Amino acid sequence: MKPLRIAFITPFFPLKGGIARFSGLLRDALLQRGYDVVSISFKALYPEFLSKGAVVAPHAADAVISEACRLVLYNPFSWFGAIRSIRVLKPDILLAAYWTGLLAPFYYLLRRLTGIRIVVLLHNFSSHESFFFDSFMRWLLRAFADGFVTLSKAVSEQVSLAMPHIPMLTLFHPLYEPEGGACSMLDARGELHLAEESPVLLFFGYVRRYKGLDMLLHAMPEILKKNPALRLVVAGQFFQSQDTYKEMISQLGIGGSVDLYPEYVSPERTALFFAAADAVVLPYRSATQSGVLQLAYGHGLPVIVTPAGALPEMVRQGETGFIARDCSSEGIAEAVGEFLECRMDLTGVRSAIEVLCKDFSWDFFAAATGAFLEAQASGR
Repeated sequence: MKPLRIAFITPFFPLKGGIARFSGLLRDALLQRGYDVVSISFKALYPEFLSKGAVVAPHAADAVISEACRLVLYNPFSWFGAIRSIRVLKPDILLAAYWTGLLAPFYYLLRRLTGIRIVVLLHNFSSHESFFFDSFMRWLLRAFADGFVTLSKAVSEQVSLAMPHIPMLTLFHPLYEPEGGACSMLDARGELHLAEESPVLLFFGYVRRYKGLDMLLHAMPEILKKNPALRLVVAGQFFQSQDTYKEMISQLGIGGSVDLYPEYVSPERTALFFAAADAVVLPYRSATQSGVLQLAYGHGLPVIVTPAGALPEMVRQGETGFIARDCSSEGIAEAVGEFLECRMDLTGVRSAIEVLCKDFSWDFFAAATGAFLEAQASGR
């Protein structure tokens, strides 16, 4: 039997970010399941002055570039070339990554001009940064989507309320395995100039307002009362002014306890930061799910999260991490305090993570997604 041909429209490497990494791993898992996957990548999502270097440097771009890499989200003229390419490829179904309403007009045109059914891989139902046209984009989403694959129960509940008539598959965010070479905690801390005996918390990934780094910084004076030797390492690209955070750190008097690495983190450097950490902190104001949480679990580290979106779904209190009572600096400080008092044994944490994540594999995700796509392609 001819395998289902899936046109997967999403950011892929060499674009940076968690969605590009997620897409590459899912594509590979679908291919291993025997599906015929055609990668339709974006060359760019936003203008350079907004994207802040969102493409990996050319010398690092050793992955396979997609068949239709001319697609530029902010350039509607490029949409029609991509749509023509997709029609020539004659896929059985379209799998379209969606995390912002800015994608909705392109996908709406794609559905109307090709007539091919679209299953939306829904990373977020609502954009993290709201726009005045969100309601219109939501209307477009309802008009072009033939099915949804979500990564959390929280997102599925939102979709069910707004679009109960559209078929939906509720899944999860699979585990990210470590990339880069193995590194011991001692070596990692030596390279990052961190004391061997100090507790180290890691805030990792893009710095945007919804991720709550400011709340974590305001929690630091209270946290340091519990353990003055604690260090907070912030590693990731800033999408807000670094000076604002540096001034905040200075005003709070915590400069000697916070290390900033304000840049995109390569896989090799990622392994270094996670090897040096005792726990990963996700002080989010809002969230659906988080690739950073799954990355922490992949490195065998506990997490400290706020009760935002689906984050609590992925944490076993006191076993794989701690959940703050609310999304506030006070709640974060209390949760970190619980972690410091508990002094979690990493061997036990890794065992608890294995139990929690045993069914969260990429192969399981691809098998369920493939079956759902087959059903939608046939109109079932």
